[in-house]
Amino acid sequence: MSILASLRREDTLTGRLTMGILRSPKALVATLICLLLFATALAGPWLTPQNPYDLATLDILDAKLPPGEQSMSGLTFWLGTDGQGRDMLSAMVYGLRTSLGVGVFSGLVALMVGTVLGLVAAYFGGRIDTIIMRIVDLMLGLPTILVALMLLALLGQGVWKVIFALILVQWATFARAVRSAALVEKNKDYVEAAVTLGIGTPRILFGHLLPNCLPPLIVIGMLQVANAISAEATLSFLGIGLPITEPSLGLLIANGYQVLMSGEYWISVYPGLLLLLLVFSINMTGDRCREILNPRLGER
Repeated sequence: MSILASLRREDTLTGRLTMGILRSPKALVATLICLLLFATALAGPWLTPQNPYDLATLDILDAKLPPGEQSMSGLTFWLGTDGQGRDMLSAMVYGLRTSLGVGVFSGLVALMVGTVLGLVAAYFGGRIDTIIMRIVDLMLGLPTILVALMLLALLGQGVWKVIFALILVQWATFARAVRSAALVEKNKDYVEAAVTLGIGTPRILFGHLLPNCLPPLIVIGMLQVANAISAEATLSFLGIGLPITEPSLGLLIANGYQVLMSGEYWISVYPGLLLLLLVFSINMTGDRCREILNPRLGER
């Protein structure tokens, strides 16, 4: 009962977000879809009837079966199979795991890097602020996909290489947002009191300034995860992201695109719809959080 009561308190950040989402049917549906997709990705190996990337479980005779078709072994492929005989439902769940993993991990690391640099720039100011913000301006002035394309052209394919490229093109967004929020907070009385009391700089940065910069970070973090998932799918679709041995929604779409005009629509369309649903639900939830946490927009 105490946990439920604490969630209902709107004077806390968690309470404001929870009650704000509950008041919006569209945001509530989007949040539930996000949670369902995350849970599906985590429990993927236990939910799917097949490991689509285990060659021992594949049969080339099952290649390009339409949705609802049954294989010789008696297994029904509700979403059909691809050119290698992989169950599309299983492949999509495994691809969802990879796409979410790349998006969330790169977003979190970029958030941490950008947050530290943004706090340092705002608190110390002067030459440090100038150097950091000029680098931020440079990064934000370049097209995200173009920078990622150039990096992966040099580094090659691979999950960690894609994550590194996405971190490099995302951190500047967090740094600018944190710096803007921290500049407002650093001249307030509680920060000046902390400095007067001799509290250490790390504690001031992460114990006093950071908590007051969390609202914009939450919103930007969610939107950047969606952007990272879309960017990874784009890079993999172009053939320079993840290798063909790795499951990814972008790779599944690319594989199906080659035979789309031949009538095997399900190989490309179903992963594309799942990617659209994932990105749309994250963006809808993030947009609702933005309305809740930004007083000037007004909570609706």
